[in-house]
Amino acid sequence: MALVGRGGGGKTTLLRTLSGLDSVTEGSVEVPERRSIVFQEPRLLPWRRVWQNVSVGLPRRQRHAQALAILGEVKLAGHADAWPLTLSGGEAQRVALARALVREPELLLLDEPFGALDALTRIHMHELVRELHRRHHPAVLLVTHDVDEALELADRVVVLRDGRLDEHLETREIAHDRQDPRFWRARAHLLGLLGVCHPTTSSTR
Repeated sequence: MALVGRGGGGKTTLLRTLSGLDSVTEGSVEVPERRSIVFQEPRLLPWRRVWQNVSVGLPRRQRHAQALAILGEVKLAGHADAWPLTLSGGEAQRVALARALVREPELLLLDEPFGALDALTRIHMHELVRELHRRHHPAVLLVTHDVDEALELADRVVVLRDGRLDEHLETREIAHDRQDPRFWRARAHLLGLLGVCHPTTSSTR
């Protein structure tokens, strides 16, 4: 599921609440016990090597082997002993993703994890997230400002406006297919809900 909305509408607050980083002040939430979060910034510990960043909090006996295995899945096995400051932005974000997935979460929370990446690296990260989702099967909630990203990655897109879930679109059948006219209709609809002026877009773009 992708969550889109204007800045200040409550997206990050909701994500932090679901992750347990912020406490619930009213009402209640039900979340799986095993959950992980990836932020826009990798938030790696510069004084620990890559594999040690991935294995933070894991049992000592298993952590090295588990870290190496998941680093292989994100195509960074050769960087296990590197220092975080030697990594590119995309590599650092893959380490952050590995750190989240090594715990086999039932719920994976992504808070604009591709926002600081260049366009080509972002495409590679999209492909990697799809592959890892197929392999590990967590439920995923992606917060993004990018409507195209939401439509390309998610089976469902939810619009959050003023702290309320305002619209819910099923996008499973049109995800990843820009040749489908329904992709462009959904895109135009979402942009309209977000108050973004956009030109009329043809399905042959």
